[in-house]
This record gives sequence, structure tokens and C-alpha cells, in this order.
Amino acid sequence: MRRRGKPELLGQLDDAERLDGRLKEIVVERDAIRHRVNQISSQIGAFRREGKGQSGDELMDESRQLGDKEQKLAAECDQVNATLRDLLLSVPNIIHQDVPDGATDRDNPVVSGPHNLPATFADFQRIPHWESATALGILDNERAVKISGAMFTMPRGAGATLSRALCQYALDQNADAFEEIRPPSLVTTTTLTATGQLPKFADDAFYIERDGLWCIPTAESPLTSIHSGEVLAENVLPLRYMSYTSCYRREAGSAGRDTRGMLRSHEFDKVEVFSLATPEQASDMLNELLGRVERVIAGLGLPYRTIEICAGDLGQSHHRSFDVEVYAPGCDQWLEVSSVSWFSDYQARRADIRFKRVGQKGTEFAHTLNGSALAVPRVWAAIVENFRQADGSIRVPDVLAPYMRGISVISAN
Repeated sequence: MRRRGKPELLGQLDDAERLDGRLKEIVVERDAIRHRVNQISSQIGAFRREGKGQSGDELMDESRQLGDKEQKLAAECDQVNATLRDLLLSVPNIIHQDVPDGATDRDNPVVSGPHNLPATFADFQRIPHWESATALGILDNERAVKISGAMFTMPRGAGATLSRALCQYALDQNADAFEEIRPPSLVTTTTLTATGQLPKFADDAFYIERDGLWCIPTAESPLTSIHSGEVLAENVLPLRYMSYTSCYRREAGSAGRDTRGMLRSHEFDKVEVFSLATPEQASDMLNELLGRVERVIAGLGLPYRTIEICAGDLGQSHHRSFDVEVYAPGCDQWLEVSSVSWFSDYQARRADIRFKRVGQKGTEFAHTLNGSALAVPRVWAAIVENFRQADGSIRVPDVLAPYMRGISVISAN
């Protein structure tokens, strides 16, 4: 926890240890009370058998007083248990030993690339996608805001076709090994708690109070809980799932940042890849997921690089994590388009996902991993900027041709 660079975490651990100590004291005190009450009951019973019922009056008073004290201890136990649980839910995962040290995202090292990055970009590629896409009529955020409010987007025409094509392309690239699932887009509090979105990131999620349901911020949430409360056979692991869904995020902490075009919005489409694995399989699975994401981006011909997330920038649930970024010349930015993460058993403990080894007693917690196979908005933006041509049209990457209804170039007419 010290490697995360957040001193308050160490204070939380101290508080958790103190609360746990108090729980143990309560149990000892409660057991002593119950033992004494049992003794009193035996003594009173003996008095009654001997016809000395009045001799037990003082013992009856003591028993009632002990009962009152036990009730108070029970109430305190419930309160301390709830406080401890809430505290532990906010404690981050343990960091993998190979995660690089660092305090912020500026310390995240590049571990691969840049790939496909030209020496220079033409001036016509330096136009932000929100300008060129609006001019082509394939992005209509003005009407999206009219319909739904700020930070909503609306590709249309060939732009909408491009969005759908990207999702189908990502699904097809992973269909060789991953089972496609279309999970619900609304989930329970328990489901979001399992993956670590709750309680810490409640302000970034959309909540439907009437039904007690949350809009998913990513398909990771429902995919993780598919096997919650289950014990899996070792020989079925690793499990591989993929899912195309819409995702919903308030982006509460990002007001005023990257709000133009497709860079940041409350609703977006994404293809997620997910795996349940044994601890021994998890490292290789992390490499597999990362390799698959890189191949999807490389296939589009976009400039990209891969960075590893340092200890101080690592998410709460993450054990180890990599980001794939694409370069957008119009924005002049490296845009994160995928996070590939290993959560060790952090999420599986919350969701109670276990597996049983062949020939061994007992069960173990599984490990969870996931990655954004393709998040549409920023990849869409990078395509519009990287493949813009001198006449303002957009050349569609060749790998998307089967999904574009014959459109190879997006032009104003």
C-alpha cells in the first residue's frame, strides 16, 4: 500500500486493525456473558429442583442485566462490522511486484512502440476530428446535446456505420477463442461492488433509484458476476468471454476536459474481453489479452504505443495494468483506447468466485482479467484524423471494408 503513494491508505489499514481488534474483544466478552448466563440457568434450575426457588431471585436479576449487556454488545458488533466492511471495500488491491514505481501518469513507462507512427503528418491531418467530422455530416453533437444534454455524442450516416463496423471488427478478431455474451446493461449494487466500482466510484455511475439498479460503466461489471457465488472446476479454466455493450459514465471528475468531439462522453460503445483464470494462468492470460488488443489496433493501421501503469497511478482494483494509446494528429494527443488489467483475486473475493483443484480438498479464489478490445469513441476519432485526405474525405481502414456496406471513402457527398 505504501507503494501507491497515498499515506491515507496506511491510516485506513490502522483503522481496520483497530476495528478488527475490537470485534475480537466483543466476541470474547459475549462468550463470557453467555457462559455466565448458562451457569446461572443451571443454578436456578438446581434451586427449583430443591424447592428453593426464592434463592434464585438475585441470580435472575444478574441474568437480566447480562442479557441487556449482550444486546448492547450485539448492536456494537453490527456497527463495528459494518464500519469495517465499508473501510475494507475502499482499500485497494495489492500491487504486483513487477509494477514500476511512480507517483502519477507522467511516470508510466512506454513498454512498446510507438508503432505505425510516421515521421511527419500533413497539415490536412492536423484538423481536429470534431471539425472535420461535423463538416462531413458524420458527427452531430449539437443535436445530441439538444436531445440528452451535455457530453452526449451522435455519429450519423457513415459515421454511425463506422462505429458499428469497429465493434463488429473487434468481436470478429476475438471470436476464435472468446464466447460472445450480451449481458444486461443494468446491474445491482452487489454487481458493481464486486468489481470495485462501488462504493468508491459511485459519483461516476448512473443510478436508477426507483429500481435500485446501476447503468454499467463497462461490460467488465456483469461479466465478472456471471459466476458469482459459484465453484468452478479447475479444468474449465481459463474462461474467455467477450461482449459488446453501451457503457455509461458520469465523468464527474472531468468537467471541462476533453469534452469536444468523441473524446469524453456519458455514453459510448465498447467491446470488452474478459477472463477467469487460475493464479498460475493469469500472467499468460494478461499477455494474451494485451497482445489481442494490440493486434486489433495495429490492424487498423493507427499509430499506437503501450504503456505500463505505475504504482501511484494504478486503479483501486488493479494488480497490474497496461494501456494502449493511439496518436491523434488533429488533437495532437496520445489517446488511451484500451486498458488491459489483471485484478488477482480482488474481484473474485468480492463476488465469491472460486475453483476446485482436481484431487485437492477445499477451494481457491479465481483470478479475473479484462481489457477493452475496442472502445469506439477515441478509435473513431483517431481514424477520422489519421486517415483524413487532402480533399477533406476520410479513407476507411481496409480491415473495416466488410462492415461498411461498400463505403471505402467517407466524403461530404
